Amino acid sequence: MSIRFTTKARRGMAALTVAVGLALGVAGCGGGGSDDEKPNASASASKDNGSRPSAQEGQSGAPLAELKGPDSLLLQITSAVRDSGGFVTVSGTLKNDGAGTVNVPAQLSGNETEIIRNGRSLGGATLVDSQGKKRYYVLRDTDGRPLTTTNFPALKSGESVPVFMQFPAPPDGTSEVAFQLPMFAAASIEISG
Repeated sequence: MSIRFTTKARRGMAALTVAVGLALGVAGCGGGGSDDEKPNASASASKDNGSRPSAQEGQSGAPLAELKGPDSLLLQITSAVRDSGGFVTVSGTLKNDGAGTVNVPAQLSGNETEIIRNGRSLGGATLVDSQGKKRYYVLRDTDGRPLTTTNFPALKSGESVPVFMQFPAPPDGTSEVAFQLPMFAAASIEISG
């Protein structure tokens, strides 16, 4: 009982620390930067260790996009929501649409050492704003962990897992972006909110 309380207290303190760091980071942000600039120290206190998506209210039954990947993996994007903190959260499900058990490929984590060392994730995902000529990478928390679903189990035939990825938000006037994930087909998605 004591160990469980200590673990919960540590998680709560970690979430508070991340929230304070985010507030300080936002306060010190300026504009501009190069097109290839990658975020390296952002956080979201609303995510539980970057491993599970939050429930999206008002999701419709039809996905925004379906992307086919290797080994009969299917990524269905159900929402891309802009929030007031300057982030876009892309949510959906990753499904094994094949007959056998599939391991989620390590290549989906991308090729950045800092993200790879935190386990398998969707850290290689990007949003591309072709109008603004910018590419947005998955955000990371202050410890370098990607703000996306991590540590995937092996998926049995027909099995699916909920996924999310959090990105910096494109300018308010941009509502359509291309979603890209290594080894998957690209798709155009609409940002709401």
